[in-house]
Amino acid sequence: MKILGIESSCDDTACAVVEDGADILSNIVSSQEEIHADFGGIVPEVACRKHIENILPVLEKSLEKSNTNLHDIDAVAVTNRPGLIGALLIGVTAAKSISWALDIPLIDVHHLNAHIYGAWMGDVDPDMPALSLVVSGGHTSLYLTQSSLEHEKIGATADDAAGEAFDKVANILQLGFPGGPAIEKAAQNGDPGSLDLPRTWIDADHYNFSFSGLKTAVLYHCLGQNASKSDIKNAEYPPGLVSDVAAAFQEAVVDVLVKKTCIAAERNNVNSVILGGGVAANKLLRNRLSKETRKRGIKLVMAPLSLCRDNAAIVAGLAFHLYLAGRRADLCLEAEPS
Repeated sequence: MKILGIESSCDDTACAVVEDGADILSNIVSSQEEIHADFGGIVPEVACRKHIENILPVLEKSLEKSNTNLHDIDAVAVTNRPGLIGALLIGVTAAKSISWALDIPLIDVHHLNAHIYGAWMGDVDPDMPALSLVVSGGHTSLYLTQSSLEHEKIGATADDAAGEAFDKVANILQLGFPGGPAIEKAAQNGDPGSLDLPRTWIDADHYNFSFSGLKTAVLYHCLGQNASKSDIKNAEYPPGLVSDVAAAFQEAVVDVLVKKTCIAAERNNVNSVILGGGVAANKLLRNRLSKETRKRGIKLVMAPLSLCRDNAAIVAGLAFHLYLAGRRADLCLEAEPS
């Protein structure tokens, strides 16, 4: 069964064709990173305009790469939640149009559930029950996972997501956008012990996260408590400071993510930990979580690096199982920002 997946929840326009939930025939992503770099973050209005421009060329390229035409598609799946409302709406409208024109099933997909499903698209399947950590620009969440379709949220960020904090700290350090890869690269030459940064709620008796205070601590360390946007833009840092702060910040984020995930995994007696989302590509996070789960005898299954960022293959892959479970959407499907 061939499913066409469409993803437009944030700034990437993506289409993919996946067969039987596992065989990726194509996975095309059009990135807007260069466009948003000038702003130091994603501008929703700009993202929406680019989605409109990109959706048909990306769809055509995905079909071409998979050696498929629209009449070979058995169903169309689309991310309709959560995300930027305008961006989601473009993908949802495209999917509904295809469903109506070809009279094929329409399947709605939860963006974060798709990131979790990325773990099933690697070489090893997770054992149930599992604890799923989704870390991205907009979300940092923990789920108890009973199957690829059953997820109970037990923790989430109260303010900035980890990926958002990476972007904001990269902006403070003048490292550019997106912040995750830029911070990771700068941190390679830094000393993570050079700066004592807060690890909010690391020992709290709940599974929620908070990274806003960590970002603010970096700002105060670099520019003081009264820094303005102009101060950030015009800052000149001494040699080595950027690398040291990047390393210390990355270490603090990873410490919190790994410790809270492992505590939740132990308390809930899971057999596996699943890692997905854009920040799941961070090498320190992957290595540290691998080490700590191994100590505890818990299986770790991470989404392949190629499927960590927003993409449509994980959308189409999950949709196959939703289809088998009888899940369908109708043409009244709406985009839901949260």
